[in-house]
Amino acid sequence: MHPRATLAATVLGSSLAFIDGSVVNIALPALAHDLKVSPANLPWTINAYLLPLGALILLGGALGDHFGRRRLFLMGLSAFTFASVVCAAAPSLGWFLAARGLQGLGAALLMPNSLAILGGSFIGEARGRAIGTWAAAGALAAALGPIAGGWIVDSVGWRTIFLINPPIAAAAGYLAWKYVEERKESQRAAPLDVIGAAIATVGLGLLTFALTRASESHAGHASTSAAGAGIALLGAFLWYEARLGDRAMMPLAMFAVPTFVGLTLLTFFLYGSLGGLVVLLPFFLIRIESWLSIAAGAALLPVPVLIGMGSRLMGRVASRHGARLPLAIGSGLVGLGLALYARIGTQGIDYWRDIFPPTFLVALGMGACVAPLTTSVIASVDAHHVGLASGFNNAVARIAGLIATALLGFVFAGQESAETFMIGFRAAALICAECAAIAAGAALFLVDVASPRR
Repeated sequence: MHPRATLAATVLGSSLAFIDGSVVNIALPALAHDLKVSPANLPWTINAYLLPLGALILLGGALGDHFGRRRLFLMGLSAFTFASVVCAAAPSLGWFLAARGLQGLGAALLMPNSLAILGGSFIGEARGRAIGTWAAAGALAAALGPIAGGWIVDSVGWRTIFLINPPIAAAAGYLAWKYVEERKESQRAAPLDVIGAAIATVGLGLLTFALTRASESHAGHASTSAAGAGIALLGAFLWYEARLGDRAMMPLAMFAVPTFVGLTLLTFFLYGSLGGLVVLLPFFLIRIESWLSIAAGAALLPVPVLIGMGSRLMGRVASRHGARLPLAIGSGLVGLGLALYARIGTQGIDYWRDIFPPTFLVALGMGACVAPLTTSVIASVDAHHVGLASGFNNAVARIAGLIATALLGFVFAGQESAETFMIGFRAAALICAECAAIAAGAALFLVDVASPRR
């Protein structure tokens, strides 16, 4: 047993996925110019990564239980590293999107298994400290990634942000191969729901394609057909999961609890609103306001900082007094901050006057929500479904970001004119604010007021 090496391997590996989940947002304008990406296709540079990650993260964890967590962690790390090199060398948008999809697949394997490795390698208080360190490292990566990525984009070029990954992955891979013990749960592992994962992935892919193409004036029939097929497949996914019962990737029995339904709705709408913000605001600052990439990356720094600072405090508040009010108030603050973005103009933008106040409100609201949400999800289901519930909630957050990014095609389509872009930007800010308000309503009316079960 090598606890420090095990912790270092999992932290380094998962940090890759955390960083690449956000750093591409800062590189969007430069990437679009270099690869000649049309406004309609711009959301795919993000969604090609989020789609396999959101749809397959539950399956990735189940594969680790069956075939070995270290093995799946290393496979995910290898796929992510290879894909990063291809992203850096991509000669065209097609190559880049294929590589981003492979990155998402690698992240879907390494992220759940990095956490599972920690859960199986530590016990008692040591496990809590290890997972806390893992989460803190993820928050730090999310905070520093856009700033470091912005500096690299300004200084060297957007391709270099992907070349940082191989040396980090090499260190994580060496530590995992040499020091991490292989563990599997073949006797107690949930059965592999490969068919369900495939149906969900194709259904989400078609729906994402439809929403992305909907911003194009000539794509009406193709968009409608893809949307219909995607919705039909997602319906088939629910039917198939219902037939499998507890053997399903997503057991529908969990949704018999109103609190779990409310938390799922809250997660979808809250993280959907946040997903729209973290993509659109840096793009606006760089493309329309001509800010440096590093400055645009730093503009959102309050969000991960306040999430990290507030999580421990709000976790204690939720455990003592229940999560209903923290979730409702936090979501309301996020909605208020997002609504204030609609007041931003295009002349004489000042960060402290125009950008910081709404960003601070969003950060404060998310800091109030993250820990109570995690605690409540775990407490809302029986012990047998805790792992599935937390994994499913994570997947819902990714899928919410996926759909929000797809809908941003309507805003990106107007980027050639600052006035047209700002109309779309303000509309998106207000829609995201409404989504956060729906999340607050879900907390108030569906989440149990009682303290979480112990």
